[in-house]
Amino acid sequence: QVQLVESGGGLVQPGGSLRLSCAASGTIFSINDMYWYRQAPEKERELVARITRGGSPNYVDSVKDRFTISRDNGKNTVYLQMNSLKPEDTAVYYCSADIRRFPSSSFYSRFWGQGTQVTVSS
Repeated sequence: QVQLVESGGGLVQPGGSLRLSCAASGTIFSINDMYWYRQAPEKERELVARITRGGSPNYVDSVKDRFTISRDNGKNTVYLQMNSLKPEDTAVYYCSADIRRFPSSSFYSRFWGQGTQVTVSS
């Protein structure tokens, strides 16, 4: 069994900052790419940022130069530092990861967290 647990969401004023964390636990042999997605009301879930095992990041254009994704492989944890937040960043943020559970298997499966609410409002 694998669990991804997000934390760090909340209410922040426009221009403010938040740092999201997501820790993976359970039967884990290795973790490949890790992701942050978000879903705003009445909108489809979108990929916000992705980071490879080696630490190479990618971002959706709308968050470039404002958000930073990072990870700690020793702690099986991914972070999302969000600066200069805008009302349009309001959404439920989900972390996700490609996880290989056993050394005997070469397959990676996608696991998801339960989501954390981020609200940007004055």
